[in-house]
Amino acid sequence: MRAALSLFGNAFGDPTTYTGAQPSSDYLERLLERDMFIALTAIRSGEVVGALAAYVLPKFEQERSEIYVYDLAVANAHRRQGIATAMLAELQLVAARHRANVIFVQADYGDDAAIALYTKLGVREDVMHFDITVGSRPQ
Repeated sequence: MRAALSLFGNAFGDPTTYTGAQPSSDYLERLLERDMFIALTAIRSGEVVGALAAYVLPKFEQERSEIYVYDLAVANAHRRQGIATAMLAELQLVAARHRANVIFVQADYGDDAAIALYTKLGVREDVMHFDITVGSRPQ
């Protein structure tokens, strides 16, 4: 998991967020034991070259779940080799075991590689995303 965190930090150009204040090993173990968190890695020659972190979101309107891909990254030297596609294919198998009916993921405007990958695999929806700061109260 720590190697995945380093990969995310490097791939996203944000090592401080992913490696600057990593959680304790106990925290990571508890997280990995949870059924609601999914972590996948792609390993080549003992090195983590791809990583995916996702969450299972149980639905209330039917007995099913959705899977939200929170982070997906492949090391620069290993891109365009099918690693992200293979991790998403594995996630589809995991999602079926969770009785999920859909996997969803966000991509940033300008991240053409991610947009191309997700367009190849799914249906694009144009939505707006809002971050609401915790601790602030609406006026």
